[in-house]
Parts: sequence; structure tokens; C-alpha cells
Amino acid sequence: MNIIKTTDALAAACAELAQSDFLTIDTEFIRETTFWPELCLIQMANDGREFIVDPLSEALELQPFFDLMADRSVVKVFHAARQDIEIIYHLGNLIPHPIFDTQVAAMVCGFGDSVSYDQLVQRTCGTHIDKSSRFTDWRQRPLSERQLTYALADVTHLRDVYRLLNTRLEEENRSHWVKEEMDILESPATYDLHPEDAWKRLRMRVRKPHELAVMKEVAAWREREARRRNIPRGRVLKDDAIYEIAQQQPRDAAALGRLRTISKGWERSQSGQAIIDAVQTAMSMPKEDMPRLTRPAQVPEGAGAASELLKVLLKLTTEKYGVAPKVIANADDLERIAAEGEDAKVAALKGWRRELFGEKALRLLRGEMALRFVDRRVEAIELPA
Repeated sequence: MNIIKTTDALAAACAELAQSDFLTIDTEFIRETTFWPELCLIQMANDGREFIVDPLSEALELQPFFDLMADRSVVKVFHAARQDIEIIYHLGNLIPHPIFDTQVAAMVCGFGDSVSYDQLVQRTCGTHIDKSSRFTDWRQRPLSERQLTYALADVTHLRDVYRLLNTRLEEENRSHWVKEEMDILESPATYDLHPEDAWKRLRMRVRKPHELAVMKEVAAWREREARRRNIPRGRVLKDDAIYEIAQQQPRDAAALGRLRTISKGWERSQSGQAIIDAVQTAMSMPKEDMPRLTRPAQVPEGAGAASELLKVLLKLTTEKYGVAPKVIANADDLERIAAEGEDAKVAALKGWRRELFGEKALRLLRGEMALRFVDRRVEAIELPA
């Protein structure tokens, strides 16, 4: 199997792919020991050709690949695109455009929530994919013929999956539904995460404003440090340590060393001093500038029961239109609609989701629709004004 290992060969392949209406693409990467994913393999295909690119080759520069990803005349087809796009964005400072994510399209076409690639291929093409090479260390060289065959299957079957889903979306006039989701995946804001927002990844275990201030400062420091050293966040500082530091606010090495989540001697390291500095920065903040803890809104009486009715209505809607429930609303969205009605800031009350479900949900809450059980099934009915 021919593997592209030089820039000239990559440029020739990308020039050929650029003549197509679409190309399928997948990447293999390793990120267990690094902060940024380490790109190990790129697979691409169009209607007639398939290519495997070795980005670890010293004779290869990825610029022709980035140019292809930026070519707006070619649709880039991924399955579960977010991590692949994250890699391209980090290495090439660009987001492929336009894109088509078959996992999203499959949810819109009724294949269930977050269907895996091999399941989708099985259900659409009737082909079974050998997953025995799934946990390959893709950094190893040379890769075996079996490993390369497995990797290439991630883009060859994807061509047929794309054609089927795209045709179905056009026939059912649902292409614009997927387009709304692609706009999110194509937005730099989806991947450009600032260290100051790193605390949002953590579970909220703090109860006071000054604890939240410390948690924000320490989480931001950990994020910057993990990126600088290119190691996973947990290897810099565990989440549990951030929670304990936020609650105890150690202001010197002795206090930091007494925490149960801190290894002995670590408090005297450069990182230990950085933690102490972060705590001091947070604690020196004027009280009025401390971050405010958001309290759960008072749930209106009856909202719990209303949420249960909305779950039934959502099930009826998704069964009728053959759409995965997750692509319309989750449990939190339903609870917000039940509590806040029209004022709920959820996707289910916007665009095609509102047309399909959101408007009916609001009418149900206003008493303009009802659910009834007839002939062993539940149905939604309009009520007279």
C-alpha cells in the first residue's frame, strides 16, 4: 500500500482531490500523554482514489493539505468531526470549510444518538468493519498492512455513507437542519478555548465567591502550564487538588504541603509557588469584583410534571419524523422550557427545531394542545380555543 511521505507527493494528491465535489477524511492520532493531539496519519478519498498520508515523515510538510482544507469548492466529509477539526485548527490555524459530519446527519435521518462509524456502515452499506486494529499505537513505524487497511476503511466506506445520507436529506428537505449544526463545527469559537474559561470544565464543588475566584485562577494556571509543557491537564494538577486548593486557600508552602491532594515536597517546587501566587491573586481581589455564584432558579410549581409531558411530546415528535431525540433537545433543555417557557435559551426553540418540536412544546405548556391515550398509543391533539 502506497503511503505519501513527501511534500511533492502530498501536493499532487491534494491537487487531484481538489477536482472533486467532495472528499472523505479521517485522522489517526495519539493524545494520552500530550495536551495537543499528536497527528499520526491522515486518510483521504474521493470517488476514484484513496490516499494515506504520513505526517510523521521528515520529508513532508502539511501545507498542501491545509490548502485543500481551505478550498471552499470541495465538501469535506467527516464522521464525528470535532476532534479531527481540532487537530487541523491547532496545526494549520484554519477550520475546514464546508464540512459534512455523517454522525450529525445520521441523527437527523433517524439512526439514533451519536451512532458510531462502524454501526453506521453496517446499517447503510451492510459491511462489517474489522475493529481488531482499533487500539493501534499509530506512532509506530512501519505500520502493518492490516493496520493501514483498517485506517483506510474509515474513508472508503464513508463515501457511500455520505451519498446515502446526503440524498436522504435532500429528498426529505432536511439539508438545512444539518447546515445549522455544521455552522457550529465550523466556528473558531468551538475550538479556541481560553485558559480563563478552563474552570468551566470542572464540576462546581465550591460554595463561596472567594472559593470560585481561587478555582478560576488555579484552573487557568493549569491550562496554560499543560499547553506550555504539552502534557495532559491531570499530569500538571488533578481536579481534586484544584477543589481542595479552592476550599483551603493555601497562602504559603507550608499550608500547601498540608493538603492531602498535594504530593510531599511538591509545595516547594516552581509549580507549587505558582499555585500560591494564583491563590494570593484571587484572595486579594476586592470583594465586589469576586465572581458571583449562580444559584439555581426557583422552579415554578408544576414544572416537574410539565417536563415529563414534554419528554412524551419529544418522543412522539422524534418517532414521527425519524430524528434522534438528542439532536432536538436533552433533559436539561426540556426542564428549562418547562420552567421558563418562551424565555428559555435553548436550541429547541430556534430554527427548524422550533418548527418541529419547540412550538408544539410551548402550545402544550399554554394549554393549547393536549396528550391523550387512544388505541394503545399516545397522541398530541389541538384543543379548541
